[in-house]
Amino acid sequence: MTPKIVVVGSCMIDFTCYSPRLPKPGETVVGTKFEKNYGGKGANQCVTAAKLGGSTALIASLGFDTFAQEYLEIFKRENIDASRVKIQSDKHSGIAHIIVAENGENSIVIVLGANESLTPEYVDSAVDVIKSANVLLCQFEVPLETTLRALKLHRGHGLSIVNGAPALENPDPEILRLCDIFCVNETEAEIMTGVQSVNPSNIQQVTDKFLAKGCNAIIITLGPLGAAYASKTNRCVTRILTTEVHPVDTTGAGDAFLGAFAYFKAYHPQLPMDECIRRACTVATRSVLKFGTHASFPTRNDLSGDLFG
Repeated sequence: MTPKIVVVGSCMIDFTCYSPRLPKPGETVVGTKFEKNYGGKGANQCVTAAKLGGSTALIASLGFDTFAQEYLEIFKRENIDASRVKIQSDKHSGIAHIIVAENGENSIVIVLGANESLTPEYVDSAVDVIKSANVLLCQFEVPLETTLRALKLHRGHGLSIVNGAPALENPDPEILRLCDIFCVNETEAEIMTGVQSVNPSNIQQVTDKFLAKGCNAIIITLGPLGAAYASKTNRCVTRILTTEVHPVDTTGAGDAFLGAFAYFKAYHPQLPMDECIRRACTVATRSVLKFGTHASFPTRNDLSGDLFG
């Protein structure tokens, strides 16, 4: 079956230590718990779409290590087409080293590893699957020239979405012009526009800046406050509210939103934009009620049937 949703992006292995507090330079602190999880924005977004029942393919790069083999098993279990996930024989898989303090503070070091080897040429080799996708989803955790190549190959063949994360102050303007929808959270929006503390009161100013940079349409996710949307054809901001909950872990909520948004765009293209965003917010909100990333992403059976009507 030809995948309807194709993700070009990153795979990361998260090593998380929980500690009473963050250590000072040169200090050793005894932690309370250790976890190894599988993440990376690309893989997370692909897993979310697959869990909702989407037919998905991932174009990514893993290292020559046991983590890569374990990740391939996850893709198989989630029915993701991983035939274009390349194993790099001379690299380790991308890793994130995370320390989480009891007060919720964290410090994170990521090493991109094999993700850096996802080249434009490798994307060229997957041109068939990219051109046949209804929705292409990319992020900034792999080389920008690779994202740009994927967007060029997919142009005119369906909808393209780019998640501007991790945030870059000045990404290639061609990426903003080529993608149909650009999506960031409030922190990323602040870095990219220079507007301090992005919130509903200044959201029109922020979306205007993105449209001036060349975006065709912009979605800004606002955590518990939902999301905001504007486009070249309708510059006036539309706000989409979401249900307020008591989150236990917000890690990966943005990825849950994007994977779900791609799913609704691929499988319910007739829905208005604000309705697709509302449904994606519902999936993201559900994800913050559980710990972890993949484990927190809801399946279709976990959600109300009217989301899929």
